[in-house]
Amino acid sequence: MEGANGSNGKHTISVFVHDRPGVLSRVAQVFARRGYNIDSLVVSPAHDAGFSRMTIACKGDPGVLDQIIRQLDKLVDVVRVAEHGDEEAVVRELGLFKIKAEVDHRTEILQIVDVFRAKTVDIGDDSLIIEATGDTEKLDAMERMLAKFSIIEMIRSGKLIIARGKELT
Repeated sequence: MEGANGSNGKHTISVFVHDRPGVLSRVAQVFARRGYNIDSLVVSPAHDAGFSRMTIACKGDPGVLDQIIRQLDKLVDVVRVAEHGDEEAVVRELGLFKIKAEVDHRTEILQIVDVFRAKTVDIGDDSLIIEATGDTEKLDAMERMLAKFSIIEMIRSGKLIIARGKELT
């Protein structure tokens, strides 16, 4: 168990678990019992067969989060749990934005896409689908810029993190 309490109340937790039925439910229940809301949750297979990695973004009191981390660390299927600050990890999100894009606005939209180093992945008669990766603040800013063109639909992955250097995530 490791901690990196954020003073802003935002936290990113990495949980390395055995890939077995019910593990996600048990992990989520630890947060729910403490009244802690999960803002985003990404679960994916780990590099090692038979294991999965959960990345959980949440907000709340650091003291309560320390209790949650200790409880998670005691679960049978949890191998490792750690909180990671943005300085000690690479943090990324993926966002897909479907934008209403009439012909006379496409140039301006594509300029915004270029500034954010995003890319257009689909062009329809009256819409564009934009793919962007970056930290939460970058995707929030891109959403604000694209909102004036009418966002038809938006999907975001939630945070993905990996510890810098030799430190394990």
